[in-house]
Amino acid sequence: MDMQKKIKLITLILILVLLLVGCSKEKENPIDTIDERLVGTNSCVGCHTNYEALKLLADPETPPEDGGGCGGATPYYPPYDRVYMGSSGTQVFLNSSHGKKGCTYCHNGVDNSGDKNKAHSNNFINNPSSVENNKCQICHPSIYRRFENSLHAQGWGQKKRVALRAGLTSYDQLSDITKTGYDKNCGKCHATCSKCHISRPIASGGGLLWGHEFKRTPNMRDNCTACHVSRGGHAYFGEGIGTVPDVHLTKLGNGHCINCHTKNELHGDGVKYEQRYNMALLPKCENCHTGLATSNQYHSKHINDLSCSVCHSQNYNNCGSCHVGTGARIPAYVGYKIGMNPIPQIKKYKYTVLRRAPGAPDTFENWGIPIFTNFDIEPTFKYATPHNTIEWTSRTRVESGKACYDNCHIIDGKNKELYLYRADLQNWEVNANNSVVVDGKLPAGWN
Repeated sequence: MDMQKKIKLITLILILVLLLVGCSKEKENPIDTIDERLVGTNSCVGCHTNYEALKLLADPETPPEDGGGCGGATPYYPPYDRVYMGSSGTQVFLNSSHGKKGCTYCHNGVDNSGDKNKAHSNNFINNPSSVENNKCQICHPSIYRRFENSLHAQGWGQKKRVALRAGLTSYDQLSDITKTGYDKNCGKCHATCSKCHISRPIASGGGLLWGHEFKRTPNMRDNCTACHVSRGGHAYFGEGIGTVPDVHLTKLGNGHCINCHTKNELHGDGVKYEQRYNMALLPKCENCHTGLATSNQYHSKHINDLSCSVCHSQNYNNCGSCHVGTGARIPAYVGYKIGMNPIPQIKKYKYTVLRRAPGAPDTFENWGIPIFTNFDIEPTFKYATPHNTIEWTSRTRVESGKACYDNCHIIDGKNKELYLYRADLQNWEVNANNSVVVDGKLPAGWN
């Protein structure tokens, strides 16, 4: 090898050595001190679409709080999952009228910042619909005016019952500890705008559902029956043992709740109702089913005496009896009972289906009311409209040659289990339900 080639070879080796040394030094002394997971997170959307960044910045984990109330403990989602905008709905949201207003329009805070504390300053609001009067109503004033007093938002009927059983006339008269207990347990399903249109209800874990996309029509599974699970979804989808889905679900092409329960009903009409069956916009069977009074022999005989559910309901979920914080006295169960109509001033029928409601004299003992002093003021078996309607039930489908009433009327003791008697009650329930049990109130010929 001549001298010129040797010089070129040595030069090439030196260059390679320098490159290798340089690379190793760069690896030993990285110049970036920022976690790579935070790259591109200097904005609200940038952070909330970066799952790794959310995990890194999340507040320390705390044990999930017991949800309490009718549904028991709520499902748990980590805090970063609840705020992650990682679905196709994110782009839909960003292109929508809500998204184009920018995050700080509803949430306050500071956009275009990579600092979490700064981004969440300036009176940051985690859930803007919790202050609907300051946020949602700006763009939706007419809906807000109706919704603020609605049953969905306030649950006035439940609140009134707590007050009455406590010997008071108004929910406002209850102590703060009782109101706190109510809010944590009974009130956890009552909704804000977001719980129907953006996120999971608290009862099903909370958090964004579709990457912050606003859904004009709530999803039946994710929203409606996430709250109305035991007395709505359980029946409607036919999930009870021995039951089938409601005919309105199967015959209306996966029939959505709003086929019957219109948005105007759900948003309310601005009136404060303390008995839900007084709500003026509630659906009525005859809105769709005309000519009922003469359509068959059952209707001709009983159209004014029996509520529709007496004949057309399957077995349905009863709530048992709630003992807040320490478990239920009577576990929830699937059953069926006919009794006397507890709200004749609202509904015309003499007999109706009754559902056992979750109440006992000491239900609120952990929340400032050791014993409800006026527990017997109203029945604990309530007027019910189970959402598990079918055309032919075990009471209306009789054997060939039998009378049409063979599976419903009491004949030599047969069918007696269908009716609510005093003997079916716990000792502490008897006085409250004297008006709805059938003892001494059935036709004499039924022995």
